Amino acid sequence: MCGIVGYTGKKQAQDYLLAGLAALEYRGYDSAGIDVLSGDGELHGVKCAGRVAALVERCRTANLVGNTGIAHTRWATHGAPTDRNAHPHLDCSGRIAIVHNGIIENFQELRAYLARAGHTLRSDTDSEVIAHLVEDAWNGPAKGDLVSAVRYACKRLQGTWALAVVCADAPGQVVVARKGSPLVVASTPDGAYAASDVTPLATVTSHVIQLDDDQLARLSQDGSVVVYDADGTVVEHPSTLDIDWDASAATLGGYPDFMAKEINEQPEAIERLLHDRLGEHGIEMDELNMTAEELASVDRIYLVACGTSYHVCLIARAMIEDWAKIPVFCEYASELNYKEPLVTDHTLCVIVTQSGETADTLTAARRMKGLGCKVFAVTNVLGSTAARESDGTLYVQAGPEICVCSTKAYTAQMVACSLLALRLALANGQMDQTEVERHFRNLQAMPALIREVISRRWQDQEASRLFRSAHSALFLGRGVNSTTAYEGALKLKEVSYLHAEAYPAGEMKHGPIALLEPGFPVVAIVPADHVHDKTVSNIQEVIARGATCIAVATDGDEKIAKLCDNVLWIPPVPEEYLVPIVAIVHLQMLARYVAIARGCDVDKPRNLAKSVTVE
Repeated sequence: MCGIVGYTGKKQAQDYLLAGLAALEYRGYDSAGIDVLSGDGELHGVKCAGRVAALVERCRTANLVGNTGIAHTRWATHGAPTDRNAHPHLDCSGRIAIVHNGIIENFQELRAYLARAGHTLRSDTDSEVIAHLVEDAWNGPAKGDLVSAVRYACKRLQGTWALAVVCADAPGQVVVARKGSPLVVASTPDGAYAASDVTPLATVTSHVIQLDDDQLARLSQDGSVVVYDADGTVVEHPSTLDIDWDASAATLGGYPDFMAKEINEQPEAIERLLHDRLGEHGIEMDELNMTAEELASVDRIYLVACGTSYHVCLIARAMIEDWAKIPVFCEYASELNYKEPLVTDHTLCVIVTQSGETADTLTAARRMKGLGCKVFAVTNVLGSTAARESDGTLYVQAGPEICVCSTKAYTAQMVACSLLALRLALANGQMDQTEVERHFRNLQAMPALIREVISRRWQDQEASRLFRSAHSALFLGRGVNSTTAYEGALKLKEVSYLHAEAYPAGEMKHGPIALLEPGFPVVAIVPADHVHDKTVSNIQEVIARGATCIAVATDGDEKIAKLCDNVLWIPPVPEEYLVPIVAIVHLQMLARYVAIARGCDVDKPRNLAKSVTVE
């Protein structure tokens, strides 16, 4: 979950490296560091615990003049987030430096081996062993060739890695390697670049090379990039990718934070996703790479994800089972990896992952594929590992999502799964073209309804005051909006650090009701749906115990207006399964306002990272 960057070329390396770290900081921000190979033939570096901004400040007085370097922003796995554990890590001589994203599973054995061989390790990290393994190879079988040294080192490693390595005795070179963690490189007239993802590269190029597992690359100062396989053979035609968004999409653009920006971008993201999706024969989804006959034969579906994407799966399950009449299993990827799934010759596995790099989800997808499933990915990142390894991919087209907690990707993923449910229902005869068109028109109404909710943000700001002295909160909902409750509670926890739980409203009396006391905030999602009156009864139970109730309700609901302390109003939504797409926007804004009032950084919550690339 760390971010790495590398550069060698005609320009000063420090400029790109620090800017690249700032662009990648959503991947981790416990500590940061940089090493530059200067004209004096020495590596000069700075590293520190804390944010990239602290590193930038320290670099102002450091001697980092040079055209080749690497840098890192960390999300700690092994070793506390301290100066000592920050990357880059050096070998014994101080002439080889490495940065690493991933986990080295056999690092304890390697540390013991290196200690016996006379190496001195200075950190508590798993990553440092790589620098010393490269040192051994450089002085031994690699005979001074940096690509060979890195290749030999990788053969000793077990786990996952994206590496960038520089050596003072190999000037003008950066060598990178990948297994299980994302890594892209680019060749330009100004030099050669490397990064964990395309975000830092969008400012310098629109064309990147994607490294596959077990590949390495040599970046040279003339801007050339040569890719090698695990045996050291040159790869003539490596995988490439064109960046389809402007670098300005990853800037604030006048908003106070990325969370606010991305909440406001949700209508446009959904409009992009829906564009040209309705054809003469139903939902256009050629990227699924399955014929109508294959879709019609699907007898069960596994929906697999983590975190916010798992909540998308819960809503998708309801739609698929109702519309297409296909049994659906929702699984946390981290749990499915240790279960025995019930797979037939006609089982479809759908993985949902914003980044396309979530380690648990990728592991689950590979397992399901090994069992004979077709695997389909719903993801936001073009060319991600999930997209490349799946049989088909539906891109949600939300654009870069920089805030660590997902907002626009969540609603776009729900719309994408709605399209999949309609496609399945038409294929197996549970819906005809007229019914599909009706549901599609309802989906097209979502952007306008979200814009209306966003215009009511003052309601969320006002309701946020009810959390001022709270220590915990409870979210309730029924039907598909129990999932809205789960996601609302997760958003509040992620950005405000306020504990919150979510339950189906009918389950409150089976335990959570014991939490209620005067002033305790309860958020109830109670739209105009078929379980409205049942949810109202649960709200009355809340109020009878003195708790404070904030409701998400449909315009004109006088009963709710009289009962609740605050109401977050949503316009009427044309069908129940689409209410979560609209209702969650209020809870996103509520979480943001509560977090700001508590002095939290909404874009970079503590202990979290955007792309969870370790299991």
